[in-house]
Amino acid sequence: MSITIRPYQEGDAHDIAELYNRHRDNPNPVAGGITGEELERELAERDTGTFLVAVDGGRVVGTFGLFHNTGRRSARAGELIADMFFVAPAYRNGVITGRLFTEAVEWMVQSGCLVLRLTVNPANAVAFKLYRRVGCVSVGQTVPGEDGNVELHNYIPLILRSVFADLGPEVKAALGGLNSFATVTESRDDELRSDVRPVDGVRTVAYCLALGEFRLTASVDVDRGVVREAEVTGADGVSRALRLAEPPYRVRAAREAAPYRFADGDLAVEVDGDDGTVRVLADGHHGPLFVSTWPSCRAERSAGWREGEPRDLELVPVEHGVRVTERCGDDEVVGTITLTGGVLGQDFAFTRRPGRIFQTVGLRQGTFAQDGDRPRPIGLGIGVRDASEVVAAARVAQPGADLTWNGAAWSVRVPVREPVRLVHSALLERGLAAGADGVARLRTGFRRQDAPAGPAATVLRPVEGPRRIQLDASAAGVTAWKEGTVKVLRSPFPRTRAFGNNPRWSAGMWVTAEHSRYGRAGGLGWGVRSTAAWEEKHPLGLYGPQEGIGWELTAPEDTTQPVRVDIQAPATGADEEVVLWLTPNTPRRTTVVIDSAGTRWELDSPEFRQIWATAAAVRLTDGSWLHCRPAGSGPAGAEIVLRTTPSGLLLGCVSPACRENAWHLAVSSEPGL
Repeated sequence: MSITIRPYQEGDAHDIAELYNRHRDNPNPVAGGITGEELERELAERDTGTFLVAVDGGRVVGTFGLFHNTGRRSARAGELIADMFFVAPAYRNGVITGRLFTEAVEWMVQSGCLVLRLTVNPANAVAFKLYRRVGCVSVGQTVPGEDGNVELHNYIPLILRSVFADLGPEVKAALGGLNSFATVTESRDDELRSDVRPVDGVRTVAYCLALGEFRLTASVDVDRGVVREAEVTGADGVSRALRLAEPPYRVRAAREAAPYRFADGDLAVEVDGDDGTVRVLADGHHGPLFVSTWPSCRAERSAGWREGEPRDLELVPVEHGVRVTERCGDDEVVGTITLTGGVLGQDFAFTRRPGRIFQTVGLRQGTFAQDGDRPRPIGLGIGVRDASEVVAAARVAQPGADLTWNGAAWSVRVPVREPVRLVHSALLERGLAAGADGVARLRTGFRRQDAPAGPAATVLRPVEGPRRIQLDASAAGVTAWKEGTVKVLRSPFPRTRAFGNNPRWSAGMWVTAEHSRYGRAGGLGWGVRSTAAWEEKHPLGLYGPQEGIGWELTAPEDTTQPVRVDIQAPATGADEEVVLWLTPNTPRRTTVVIDSAGTRWELDSPEFRQIWATAAAVRLTDGSWLHCRPAGSGPAGAEIVLRTTPSGLLLGCVSPACRENAWHLAVSSEPGL
């Protein structure tokens, strides 16, 4: 076996696409696979720094890419985002993984980009431990968001570049013999926790690198992207401080400017003064109804829908809105944002083609339709394949069509008069095509509509036999629930296993506090509970002192009455959610019946990856049905999320924190709804 690591070459795209399509565990899955042409376009759109290919006898067996943006996120100055890191299963026990990573970092040091960012599924223990072993640290969100990943940073290239000029010849010689970061960094554990430590009001991470007989310690300011201090210690135990070279770039810090806000009736618009993001808020809707990113002066550095880098923007009020200007040298983009008569206007003038715009429709329940298509429920993987991993594989909307989303209280309409690609059913990529006057005009319409009556609670026929529920504080939840002979929940208790993107699954029902379901940076998480101990208040009640969450079950002996779950949780942030999670005992493929914005839908679980509902019924392994709905009228903003994963079906009963929340759960012989 002779493995060659080399840069991407013209003609590789088809082989790489085939490699990804052959393996379901590839890091960038798209339903139905991708083509070589789509992969080639994706590499161009991501402003690729370098893309490495591992080849064995002419056959592509591995890849590693470094990008300035990934669609989801945009890198700051001096950063690169690692993605498309994949090695064919037959080669994973060899040296390819380490060689790809090491050669990518060597390229970074030579290029002057010194901070590596990457995302990883924390339930993939092998990959997560590997990244930790080669010096990757957590400086932000430490639990997976909606995408299922956590982000890690690696500052070793920054440290080495910053101190290299002041290293003695012996230390440089030891550094020259380096062939893998895994032999250099001090071991870090594989816990999901932040590595940031405040020092004099500065957020820092500490590194300890072993270079032969020498030890190099350094402290990094993660917000400014610079090394604060470093020293080298010899075999004799003598230490000396190292002179630090400034990195060849400057990280622009956010000004934390207050958003510019204006309103029109029941709608309001907020324009972020740092990155130009537009948010449309509506009475009666939980979270933004619509979000649109700023296109940027630099076409290759467009903002991602999850994150955009801070920019130097000038905001000037105009009638019905605001004018936003960005200048990059001689280039300029001017966007006039207005809201009048329920129509959001976005008019852009520019000196050269700016970057693309990503727009997110904030309706989680309801239907989506394109002219000529039948309406389908809004959700990931329904009607429109989810191409968020490879935006270039997105579906092109037909010119002249209207894209329409209808929710419970609001509808959103996008007329396709310019290039539009559907990344998934609620995420668009919109290009800017200038008219004869040099202005590109985007329009989005919003209309209030009568909210349907909530789903009425129906009388369900219970299954026969006694109700038995077992709760265990060491698992932080319900480990067993039977109605007669019906096993309602799945649980690995007393073991702990991975479920979907959650590496700490032990109970079949548990409660966590999560980031907002509509949060741009992450979205709703996956129920990863902390390692802190829970206390048993009584046989069907638990309290988590560290989280401040208490919850208890009321389980009447009369099985015609539902099980009631009451939750009390303080909010530590304005947009925090509290979620009751369930892993129902379903077959690998099952049926769900949901109420979405007043409409009943029956879906096969492989039809979707994620969908939201007001109430839901899930078919269990024995043919019975588990029903979930808010108790009574329910708290404002209460919804149910259903996710299909390789581990099985995951349900989350979601409501805003800092309120008393209650849910009804019942088992019956029919789906109801």
